[in-house]
Amino acid sequence: MSRAVEGAAELGLDHATIMTLRALLPVTANEVVQAVIDEVPSYEGALSGRMGGTIRRAVRTALGHFLDVADGADTQEVATEAAYELGRGEVRDSRPMDALLSAYRVGARVAWRGLAAGAVSSGLPAEGLAKFAELLFAYIDELSAASAAGHADELAIRGRARERYLERLCRDLIAGAGEDVLLVGAERAGWTPPGSLTAVLLPSAQARSAHRLLDPRTLLLEDLQDSTAVLLVPDADRGHVLRLLADRSAVVGPARPWTRVASSFARAMRARALSAGTLDTEQCLVDLVLNADAEAYADLRARVLAPLRDQRPATARRLEETLRAWLLHHGRRDEVAASLFVHPQTVRYRMGQLRDLFGDLTSPERVLELTLALARHTVIP
Repeated sequence: MSRAVEGAAELGLDHATIMTLRALLPVTANEVVQAVIDEVPSYEGALSGRMGGTIRRAVRTALGHFLDVADGADTQEVATEAAYELGRGEVRDSRPMDALLSAYRVGARVAWRGLAAGAVSSGLPAEGLAKFAELLFAYIDELSAASAAGHADELAIRGRARERYLERLCRDLIAGAGEDVLLVGAERAGWTPPGSLTAVLLPSAQARSAHRLLDPRTLLLEDLQDSTAVLLVPDADRGHVLRLLADRSAVVGPARPWTRVASSFARAMRARALSAGTLDTEQCLVDLVLNADAEAYADLRARVLAPLRDQRPATARRLEETLRAWLLHHGRRDEVAASLFVHPQTVRYRMGQLRDLFGDLTSPERVLELTLALARHTVIP
């Protein structure tokens, strides 16, 4: 049993007093609503017109339930349920719970002023008036507690629903869904699209703590394969993000227009496959290009370097290193020798061998093929 119902049993108001107080309800309800409008900024303009009429009837009904309780009838449950739904409705109207609690405090004060005057005119003694006040404020406390519970529950429900919508949006983004699908998903999730998004891969265990360091609009998906999570960072300051994640096992993809972040995600995934120590994909673009088609690159090396195939492994390795250095240093013998830690005459001798094996080493087509074939010694399969 609630405190209000218990207090009513002790109060013992007579039927005539109750009827006098009921007659005051329309005026008291109007005064309560007007005071809330005047004193609680969040309700300014919200309680006028048709909505104002609805609220006045609701206040009158709530005060009516209070008088039912004061008269010995246990209608508190009905009033509590209405207050609970009121709290949920405040979330839907985007008002904080503080505003509703302020409204309750103002309403309790104004309602007491109006009803106390009626109780005094009906001859209620001082002791009864004190109990009447205690009953009214206990009743308002219970209503405000029910509203707070409704407000909290609605926030929790909406929070879980929004998390699901944001997760679905993140999945659609990395899957490369169409712009129309993404726009609908963003609106449903209440997420304002940025100009760009940057995909960041992290171990799932590090994702939540990293997420707290980044822009609050950052999207998070934690259940990718291999215990991997992805963060989609809006309008990222790349240098700042790299510094924040420097001590984590992160892979930061390129910034892309938000509807095309799937390409940032794909690049980060490829970079992670190339090297577990990668942080910034911008620093491994050559590797990414060369390994875009590993089989094609292996075939290119096999064809272009075929003249070395019949050489002994140690000789082939030395000649390949020399040819690569010669290409990188544009044939400057001293620089080639310095990079290989050999004498320039050794370079001259090896280049003679290479010309015997390959023939012309100066045509643009041959230089391009050799440069690509020798850009990396090994390729990730």
